[in-house]
Amino acid sequence: MNQRMIGASQARLNITWDGQNGDLPDSVPFDASDAEIKAWASEALRGGGVPGVTAARRADLQDFVIDRFPATDEMPYNRLFVRPKTPFGIQCG
Repeated sequence: MNQRMIGASQARLNITWDGQNGDLPDSVPFDASDAEIKAWASEALRGGGVPGVTAARRADLQDFVIDRFPATDEMPYNRLFVRPKTPFGIQCG
């Protein structure tokens, strides 16, 4: 994971796609809308910009869920997770 400092209004964005998982290298605004977060995540997936996740040229996160976790003493920065509604990022159908 990128060890750069993350500002109080920023967050680390984690994406689960097709059973793979990775963080975007750069932080994003913690108060971004779900639509904005999904758009950034889709763009990163399509361009192969998520370390640990194979590029997905047709990534569609429309039905994905956004989880938001504010910073705590144990985790000193905000976190956002983009994940499918299904367990472990496995796409069915």
